[in-house]
Amino acid sequence: MPRANEEVEALLQEYADLIAITGGDAFKARAYEKAARAIGGHHADVSTLDAKGLKDIPNVGRSIAEKVVEYLRSGQVSTIEETRASIPAGVRELITIPTLGPKKAMVLHEELGITSVDQLLEAIHAERLRDLKGFGEKTEANILHGIALMQKAGEGRILISAAMDVAEQIVAELSALPGCARCAYAGSLRRMKETIGDIDVLVAAEQSAPFMEALGALPHTAEVIAHGEKKTSIRTTKGLQVDLRVLPPASWGAGLQYFTGSKAHNIRTREIAVRHKLKLSEYGLFDAESGDMITSETEEDIYARLGLPWIPPTLREDRGEIAAGLKGEVPELVQEEDIRGDLHTHTDLTDGLAPLEDMVAAAAARGYAYCAITDHAPNLYMQRMTDEKMLAQRERVRELDREHRGMRLLHGTELNIDPDGEVDWPPEFLAEFDLCVASVHSHFNQSRQALTRRLVRACENPYVAVIGHPTTRRIGKRPGLDADFDAVFEACAATGTALEINAHPERLDLRDEDVLRAKRYGVKFAVNSDAHSVTHLPYMRYGVGTAQRGWLTKDDVINTWPLTRLRSFLRKGRSRPV
Repeated sequence: MPRANEEVEALLQEYADLIAITGGDAFKARAYEKAARAIGGHHADVSTLDAKGLKDIPNVGRSIAEKVVEYLRSGQVSTIEETRASIPAGVRELITIPTLGPKKAMVLHEELGITSVDQLLEAIHAERLRDLKGFGEKTEANILHGIALMQKAGEGRILISAAMDVAEQIVAELSALPGCARCAYAGSLRRMKETIGDIDVLVAAEQSAPFMEALGALPHTAEVIAHGEKKTSIRTTKGLQVDLRVLPPASWGAGLQYFTGSKAHNIRTREIAVRHKLKLSEYGLFDAESGDMITSETEEDIYARLGLPWIPPTLREDRGEIAAGLKGEVPELVQEEDIRGDLHTHTDLTDGLAPLEDMVAAAAARGYAYCAITDHAPNLYMQRMTDEKMLAQRERVRELDREHRGMRLLHGTELNIDPDGEVDWPPEFLAEFDLCVASVHSHFNQSRQALTRRLVRACENPYVAVIGHPTTRRIGKRPGLDADFDAVFEACAATGTALEINAHPERLDLRDEDVLRAKRYGVKFAVNSDAHSVTHLPYMRYGVGTAQRGWLTKDDVINTWPLTRLRSFLRKGRSRPV
């Protein structure tokens, strides 16, 4: 995302929150939320657009476009500044806490005079919140969890998507320099972890100085933290640390293996080396007695000399991959090119940003064999879906299906799992969809027993093929549901209901640890983008990375299957009684 888009998105979202705090029009707040998301998902840099060009972005009207132009010209918006000034700074600080909404933040300020996170913590520990209407022990626990999430997010870790953007730019810049034999990112980013603390970049070259100088001179470098012959560290304009190491080309494989990690995985490989009377370091694999180099040029050679197959980076977490390798049982992991279609996408009929035709064309451009359009069902707040709108969309999907000969279109919906586990439409209406994804979108704070039963009942619905973003978490913003997910996994396996790995980098839900557990029950999975704009479709790579970290193969992922096998899976559950 261009930096200006990111800044404007944050500004408009803040204004939406400020409107909510002051008791303003809920529809106005919603309009600014939609505009924020639209600008955040827009493909072009909004700083290059005038008011007319901004109004071409979905959900951006004249008033919002004028505010964006004002911000891009002066760095502030007078209306927003005035609204900020009318609200105590402490309340604005409180609404940055995940799980604490604007209305509760205002109540805390007005009733208890709380103006900081520290004061809020003191009040919770003194049990002062329990006397307030709408607050209780459960609320206190949720707020404490939200504060922990906020503090963890402040430790310098960022979403994988933001880190990947920076890493790929740097790798492209350094790869183009004379003398560069190899260049790649390593560390937790190469292992596709959901959040990244810093970025490790490796270069194979005979001379290190040109690359160290080039890194410090890149446009997004804000500060050179350390500069040396073997390692240079910078901080980017977004506060992310990047460490560059230059290795001799002959040491590339050993260096890449070492700096990819994880630390626990590397300890295991070094232990094996010791047992073979070898020494493994970032420079190579050596004979422990003579010090002679044995191999170092490729990772494959390193692992082979240790008696192991090459182990994919996404498995290198010391979760059994070494034992599997010694037995010849490392799975052939699902790859992004194995994905034949996306089974969870949205259009501007509900909360998406792009028309149906644009979403279909973008999916076809990705080479998919099939794609499902799954706009929200009517019970999701403020989506205003109707039977008539959905049926009209189905007709248009069928028309486009005939036009796109190379890609089959499935007409589906994303249902809402209500507090009792029911979904939006009656069975006779659901039966006409090609695919139903069902997700929890509200009432996150039910008891553990109620949440578990709610999800299990959705699995038992014969028309529900996929449970979308199963834990509902948003990384650093909202914790996952407190449900017995082992019971949910068991229900999915018993009913033939797939679990989604939602590829949006703010979700990555299921987590890799959940995927590992669910796989043991025999659950099948769908890796979906949950795209709300054409720019979200490429998020699929992050979902695949999470699937790999959960040890999934093509056979585990239903949207790697041919359409005939997928349709058979989708029909199978409909024989179950309602």
